[in-house]
Amino acid sequence: MADKSRSAVVDYLIYCVVRLVVCVLQAVSLEAACAFARFLAWLAYHVDKRHRLVAQDNLAKAFPGKYSDAEIDRLVRGVYRHFCTVLIEIAHAPRKMHVHNWKRFCRFVHGERIIDALLSDRPLLIVTGHYGNWELAGTMIGLAGFRTYAIARPLDNPYLDGYLRAFRERTGQRLLAKHGDFEKIQQILDGGGVIATLADQDAGQRGLFVDFFGRPASTHKAVALMALEHRVPMIVAGVPKRQGVYEITSADVILPEDYEQSPDAVRAMTQRFTTDLEALIRRAPEQYFWVHRRWKHQPQPRRRREAA
Repeated sequence: MADKSRSAVVDYLIYCVVRLVVCVLQAVSLEAACAFARFLAWLAYHVDKRHRLVAQDNLAKAFPGKYSDAEIDRLVRGVYRHFCTVLIEIAHAPRKMHVHNWKRFCRFVHGERIIDALLSDRPLLIVTGHYGNWELAGTMIGLAGFRTYAIARPLDNPYLDGYLRAFRERTGQRLLAKHGDFEKIQQILDGGGVIATLADQDAGQRGLFVDFFGRPASTHKAVALMALEHRVPMIVAGVPKRQGVYEITSADVILPEDYEQSPDAVRAMTQRFTTDLEALIRRAPEQYFWVHRRWKHQPQPRRRREAA
């Protein structure tokens, strides 16, 4: 049901502003745009106190005793710089990257593992998080000739949603609504398709609590449920930046048949892909979205006892 409180005029004006900003960013050189990203990061760090404190708290608890207060502050500044730069690179990607030059911007690490999973006759779930440049993964896999689908929540602004959808689908990736495309998702998996999803969002009090950086993190069950129901292998991927080039890297393939005899297969698979994602993040912690309240919800006392 449409939100009656939204103004179509305001939505359209916001859409026009976004289009204008993207046009300006694409008109200047990538170097100039990245310089602007550094200024934007500096500004956001100083203005956005609430998220800055969230990131500092998350890092202190995720790496207890490893970093001093000054080192944590440098990491938080790095988080802002990284994600402001990611926004710039996403805006430039359609005009800078194409099928003939994508290797200048990105490379596969353990590529045979990823390619073999994509070429197998089984469906595949690519599980990732807000780490590195996750948007670039869909672009690069599309430029490499593979058709994939990504599960995403549609934006409330219909004009902006349509624009960003077309922007993201230029290389062949197709978007599926997080709520509303369930039957389509089932059809794709039954037909041996490839679906990518973010799996590091807080799932609320009803989520499944698994360990993430030493703390219970509410995690959606749907990924493991889909893998078990449709017998879909899973691969956890990340796209960190190393020496100016993004690396599409992955953990081992997770096979659902390995967990069919588990007394709690959903929990075991959810913990497995969460642990794999954590291992990838530890390699470049400044490239993870620590400003997100990943541990917003915690188990109730009764659920803590059951988990123990």
